[in-house]
Amino acid sequence: MSYESLQQLAITIRGRRTIKMFEQRSVDPNIIKDAIEVARWAPNHHLTEPWHFYLLNDDVIKRSIDLIRIIVTEKKGEEIGNFKAQDAKKRPGWLIVTCKKSEDELTQQEDYASVCCAIQNFSLYLSEAKLASKWATGPIIRDQRYYELLDIDSNKEFIVGLIWYGYPKILPKQNRKEIDEIITYID
Repeated sequence: MSYESLQQLAITIRGRRTIKMFEQRSVDPNIIKDAIEVARWAPNHHLTEPWHFYLLNDDVIKRSIDLIRIIVTEKKGEEIGNFKAQDAKKRPGWLIVTCKKSEDELTQQEDYASVCCAIQNFSLYLSEAKLASKWATGPIIRDQRYYELLDIDSNKEFIVGLIWYGYPKILPKQNRKEIDEIITYID
């Protein structure tokens, strides 16, 4: 791999952003399928491939938005529930990513980490395709009613994230700590 190729990869990684505002236009489903294909190449201990991807259609998205309103209203009141539901309506693409459950605590930890890597791969692919995403981990992903709505067996898998995706309206700027602040050399 050339230095230029490495620099392009670094630009892609640094340029990936969590987006809250999306354009209201549809995304080519082939791009999403390709992103999932790349996502599944994440490292996974003992090749467990613990992930599963659920693409939501318009009807399921509408019912998801209704459930967001209910869940948030129960926890924070009607005004915030309505606000969160209205905000969720602005998200054009919806994807649920789950992780297989394991009886073994170490395997579960490794599998969860693998699914997180898969979500990062998915997000980086979208970023390179000039799309963006937001990895949501709000209360809906832990609510049994959502598992029932999606027909996901919560005894066999758990939701790691609700990924909203689409074309970004705005790409926010962001900074990170200096590299010397996060490295410790152990002699």
